[in-house]
Amino acid sequence: MLKVDSIKKGIVIDHITAGMGYEIFTELKLDEVEYTTALIRNVSSRKYGKKDLIKIDNVVDLDLDMLGLLDPNITLVIIEGEKVVDKIKLSLPNEVKGILNCKNPRCVSTIEHIDDITFYLANEENREYRCEYCDAPYYPKRK
Repeated sequence: MLKVDSIKKGIVIDHITAGMGYEIFTELKLDEVEYTTALIRNVSSRKYGKKDLIKIDNVVDLDLDMLGLLDPNITLVIIEGEKVVDKIKLSLPNEVKGILNCKNPRCVSTIEHIDDITFYLANEENREYRCEYCDAPYYPKRK
């Protein structure tokens, strides 16, 4: 039986699409931290069949847009005193800034090396974003 201790004060990143947990874990650089973390993969889930989850036994700032972009199914569970005090359901953000780079080689953002480009959600069903400068489509990868 796998036993993972409860969190005193921190965050559980729950409902991660099975197989996406490691990517999110490394994107958040949790493999480099000194505090206790746990990546649990392929957990049984009534709703999803299988899911991944990450436990962070610390209070950390998370980029909710980046997390929602990687996996819009995520739920953040905020823990204080070993009790759930809040749940935040993520979704695809309507716009993301400074996370994506335009893939259009003729875009001014590519030619001039502009940082903090904004991409706008154009089609939620297809997870399609559009560059603010050239309107080129961008499709975040998904599992």
